[in-house]
Amino acid sequence: MSGLVNALVIVAVAALVIVRQFAARRIGADRRWWVLPAILAVVALREPGIIDAHHRTESVVLLAAELLIGLGTGAGWAWTTRIWAEPDGTVWTKSTKASVAVWIGGIALRVALFALGAVLGVHQDSGAVMVALAGTLLVRSGLLAWRARALTSASATVTAYGGGKPRPAWKERV
Repeated sequence: MSGLVNALVIVAVAALVIVRQFAARRIGADRRWWVLPAILAVVALREPGIIDAHHRTESVVLLAAELLIGLGTGAGWAWTTRIWAEPDGTVWTKSTKASVAVWIGGIALRVALFALGAVLGVHQDSGAVMVALAGTLLVRSGLLAWRARALTSASATVTAYGGGKPRPAWKERV
């Protein structure tokens, strides 16, 4: 894919994911939370040019930094997302204002990283951003799935041994 198409895919996926996260969403019991990040990573890694041939060391360092920023953004986003269980056992999530701050911080760091690469003369392909976005989504989705399992198992334990009285919906505070 061309750089323009990659950029459009990145913007479209990021916009879709971000907008969807600010409405309350039910977390399903399926284990396919890794599919979208895997597709993004495959699309990004199949293109040549993710590493600048003329500046290999600098390019690899910038790519590693991009991945670390992506993983950190995903973890921060997951931990600032509100999660709660309804009395019927369904688990819901909704991003918070703190999640917005995490995204703004992640984007600012990526812009600074891109500027550093430009100053160093390193050609930066959109594949690096796409891989980092895949990492962001993978970490966020994995942490939310883990938190949801922990929350539902805690709810099941309380309900099973709570004398038959259903527990009211519990909401984590951020």
